[in-house]
Amino acid sequence: MGDAPTNFESQTRLLGGTEQNWCKAVAGGTGITALALQISKEPNVPQFKKALQKLQNDHPTLNSMLHKNPSTCSTSFIINPPIPHIRLNIINQLKTSELLKTLTSRSFNASLSPLHVILEHEMNINEWSDVASRSSCMGGLHLWFANLYTLPDQKWVLVLRLHAGICDRTTAVSLLKELKEAMGEGGTGGYKEKRNVGIEELVPVGKTKKTLWAHGKDMVAYSVNSLTLTNLKFKDVKSPRRSEVVRLKMNTQETDLLLAGCKIRGIKLCGALIAATLLATHSSKRRPGNYHRKKYGVVFLNDCRPYLQPSLSAHEFGFYHSAISTSQEVKGEETLWDLATKIYMTFENSKNNNKHFSDMADLNFLMSKAIENPSLTPSSSLRTSLVSAFEDPIIECSSDIERDLGLDDYIGCASAHGIGPSIGLFDTVRDGQLDCACVYPAPLHSREQMQELLAKMKVILLESLKMEGKA
Repeated sequence: MGDAPTNFESQTRLLGGTEQNWCKAVAGGTGITALALQISKEPNVPQFKKALQKLQNDHPTLNSMLHKNPSTCSTSFIINPPIPHIRLNIINQLKTSELLKTLTSRSFNASLSPLHVILEHEMNINEWSDVASRSSCMGGLHLWFANLYTLPDQKWVLVLRLHAGICDRTTAVSLLKELKEAMGEGGTGGYKEKRNVGIEELVPVGKTKKTLWAHGKDMVAYSVNSLTLTNLKFKDVKSPRRSEVVRLKMNTQETDLLLAGCKIRGIKLCGALIAATLLATHSSKRRPGNYHRKKYGVVFLNDCRPYLQPSLSAHEFGFYHSAISTSQEVKGEETLWDLATKIYMTFENSKNNNKHFSDMADLNFLMSKAIENPSLTPSSSLRTSLVSAFEDPIIECSSDIERDLGLDDYIGCASAHGIGPSIGLFDTVRDGQLDCACVYPAPLHSREQMQELLAKMKVILLESLKMEGKA
């Protein structure tokens, strides 16, 4: 595989509370992270392999295995096992064509690009669906995989698939950045992981402080509030689920206006995207002229690395995001910008009150109980909110390295067909254009339903931008 792997002493550490929860979630289908890259230049396979090995050498987290001790029922990371596992699995053109033929034969899949189809396929490959039995037989489960699919017309799709326990969104972005640098001519990267601990161990002293009464009060509030939330209409609550993706795109001019509108109001892009999602959902539930308030669940995910003690860089791999769960009332007569400002300020106030730390244990507990008891959620759907979004978008510009590699397009997101929202927003501004991957559980929701919802969202956004231009 190129250069010999760097040898480190193997270590074992127990998972933190958040990591434990992600193991439960991933086993059920939520948190399988996939990065899919379409390349139009024949890849240098030895260079690919060498780049993957470098990532593993620089990040012991990537050279970890998940192990469950059957006698103690404790789950651990085995860090730096004696034999590094990552390998590049190459799927030839014949097998790729057969796979695409099978996948595109499904309803509403025929119009999707090969990149899109392969991404969805990978998001639904669950190596971790039965951790307990498999890890006891194998000694541990690998936590990431690399597959290279060969397409016709001199195109290839490289997919990295990772377990959420070692890969939050920031990790995924840094991983892609380091991979491109390592594959570039003379690219050295030079990122060395310094820590491998759960987020709970790095929360600043006092930030999680909460009395027993406060814990109980908040738990009851979250539970009772969830019963009042409105959901997107469920299409099929009984069939086995998988994650699917629809993409919301805007051109450079539209994206500039949208970002400018957010900046003027002192809010972030997530506020506008969530507002559009809520208004589009609400419009499908009411008759024209009939305004009736409904409450929707909204979950914000924010990267806690800058707020930890000590703070972590974006190149410390692992899961260091936290969730802030909120609810928003919508009547339907609100403007996009008024609702967006209200939504974002609710999140900002919660964050200023350290809810991303103080509610961490409570939300982990409730998430765990919902996984164990799906009947606690509407129609046993495991939907905990209408929509989830990240505090900050990914901002990227094409580089010489990408052009040298022939990188045409890529999508990064994570599965959500276990516990989670009806819509997970993964927003990227690439070369000044918005490209938002929207993940949803199918057939709980249908592709046709989600495409219609995204069309409404885009109309709402564009109409608001037109009004902005007239103001």
